Amino acid sequence: MPEGGFLRATFALSALVSLALAGCRESGGEGEHFELSGRLFVFNYRVATVQYLVTLKPLKPVGEGEVAITTFENPAGGAAIVVRQKIWPLNDKVTINSPPLECVVKDRPYKVSIRIENAKGELMQALETTMASSQDQSVLPDKPLVVGPFYDPNPELEGHPDGHLPGGRGVTCPPAA
Repeated sequence: MPEGGFLRATFALSALVSLALAGCRESGGEGEHFELSGRLFVFNYRVATVQYLVTLKPLKPVGEGEVAITTFENPAGGAAIVVRQKIWPLNDKVTINSPPLECVVKDRPYKVSIRIENAKGELMQALETTMASSQDQSVLPDKPLVVGPFYDPNPELEGHPDGHLPGGRGVTCPPAA
């Protein structure tokens, strides 16, 4: 990694988190169970991944057996990414992460839908939003920078200090709209 590259990546991630959290507050309406309290793309430069992250704030006591079923638009195209997560009654927030993504494009809005269901599987609330990244996935290295429990330099990146390989990430992304 070029000298200062880690600091620039850390600063960019900090700025991204601050901007995303500042601009994503949505208040719940009368009778709603949750409000969307945060949404952002999390770029992890060290392991070369990007994920959706959404947080919900309970507005009412959470019942036993409630779940959040979140459908994220897949930036790489194809089927949507669905995450089903139990909501714990004593937690003051619900954090929902997607698996690692490919093909995230700067400033492109991606759709996110959240269904809150009770223990019987009945819909309690539906939330819809969009998320846009302030960075392209191209800012990440093509492979993790380190591997193993001792954070050894990734041998696949030997000779490529910037983390970018001649063949790229090996993923074909859909054309930008």
